[in-house]
Amino acid sequence: MRKEKILTIDDDPDILDVLALTLSEQYDILQAGNGEDGLQLLQQKNPDLIICDYMMPVMNGREFCKALKKDILLRHIPVIMLTGKGEVQDRIGGIEAGADDYIVKPFDPNELLARIKMILKRTERSLDANPLTHLPGNTSIMEELQRRIEIKEKFAVGYADLDKFKVYNDMYGFKKGDEVIRELARILIKFVREIGGPTAFVGHVGGDDFIIIMDDSLINGACQKIVDEFDKKVPSFYSREDYKTGFIYGKDRQGREQKFGLLAVSIGIVSNASQNITHVAQISEIGAELKKYAKSIEGSNFVRDKRQG
Repeated sequence: MRKEKILTIDDDPDILDVLALTLSEQYDILQAGNGEDGLQLLQQKNPDLIICDYMMPVMNGREFCKALKKDILLRHIPVIMLTGKGEVQDRIGGIEAGADDYIVKPFDPNELLARIKMILKRTERSLDANPLTHLPGNTSIMEELQRRIEIKEKFAVGYADLDKFKVYNDMYGFKKGDEVIRELARILIKFVREIGGPTAFVGHVGGDDFIIIMDDSLINGACQKIVDEFDKKVPSFYSREDYKTGFIYGKDRQGREQKFGLLAVSIGIVSNASQNITHVAQISEIGAELKKYAKSIEGSNFVRDKRQG
């Protein structure tokens, strides 16, 4: 069973030690000495909850919370703020910046554990996230697309999925299939965040279907990196023999056995830079059409919608 990850941020090593002793039996613990280091660590490790001191050098708890809540891919992660006894202003400042709860130092270990359990349970219920990748799911995707349409923002949407995935799953099993989906999610997050910045969005529609939303001028560069990186990872998904051969045997939709090539990623890009998009269904329709076309081309690739209007 997966242990949930908690990131603890405090400039006092003694507090970090106490938190580790209190929590390590039930949770995997990550540690950082200030808000800036904490932000870097959470982008790499994607924890389930953060415990953060209010008063810290370099970046304090309030600044940390504000930075976290600006990041579309990370803002769902709950934060418990640690404050000094009687520091009412710190508690107010933390909650205004987006903290979900606070606890006063010195804290009672049992109370802290109870608060963590309650917040994690509440987050799980309220979070529209895919259980495999923890990326935003369909409700969040629809809301994000609708929001961008309403504010008349210029944006592009990439619909990504895997070619030959069903055959791979049948041959190698669901566990290996899930690993491939998680690896694709990691690649999407890495390059969409790196190139698109904190306003870019990655969502998981379900199965091997993903969606990315970012600035129209940046999406081609991101898709090229995604395609290249995925192709680099493909050898690690197969046995040496299968990769060397370049195909596996599987059954087509009619149940006939035939050869299937290796996994690839296809992305169809829809943009409102050259055409008027007024509702989400329009994007889905064009995206499905483009993705189908991308999948008809052998190997990993991305295609853009060329229509005007």
